[in-house]
Amino acid sequence: MRSPNRTARTTHPGRTASLVRDSSLVWLAGGIVGVSFGAVSVAGGLPVWVPVVMSLVVYAGSAQFSAVGVLLAGGGPLAAAATGLLLNTRTAAFGLAVADLLGPGRATRLLGAHLVTDETVAFALAQPDPARRRAAFWISGLGLFAAWNVGVAAGALAGGTLGDTARYGLDAAFPAVLVALVLPALREDAGVRRAALLGAAIALAVTPAVPAGVPVLLSLCALVVVRR
Repeated sequence: MRSPNRTARTTHPGRTASLVRDSSLVWLAGGIVGVSFGAVSVAGGLPVWVPVVMSLVVYAGSAQFSAVGVLLAGGGPLAAAATGLLLNTRTAAFGLAVADLLGPGRATRLLGAHLVTDETVAFALAQPDPARRRAAFWISGLGLFAAWNVGVAAGALAGGTLGDTARYGLDAAFPAVLVALVLPALREDAGVRRAALLGAAIALAVTPAVPAGVPVLLSLCALVVVRR
């Protein structure tokens, strides 16, 4: 049975406020990139509802960009879905990392699995204790889901009026946030640092030769090498 003091620490309004404040940067980046995704999809010729529904049901940024790229290039729905699934297989490893943070109940775990993203997992695992990690996962996950979908809807409604979204450098928002989130872990753990450096080297080496999203998958090989 949890003591009153522990319960108070878990649900303290100040701690919740600090998590909201810290994760707001992730939400902002998600909303900005979501605007880009919605605008690119509609400007390429897709109906407004396609990026909106895809973001609600699929909710996987890189996989969505790749799937839409396949569709706009003339590929069929099956090819687009296969591309998205391939790029999103990395979330299986992320799911294992945060499995104990989702809580009991099938519905809760199903919702939590839908919220697993690179940013949400990185933000949750950066917290110092299990209670704070669980709160961080749900706060950042739900907020990012809302920000992403609002951004996608706004971008889709704007359509082609934004012009070429690549010139705004929106694709740099998420990498910058991820670097900020993982820096504490890199400083504290030499094993994590070695795996991250090797993974980054692998990703940079294969980037010119493989499709977008695949370098992230291949960088996971660094975990096996460092472990051995």
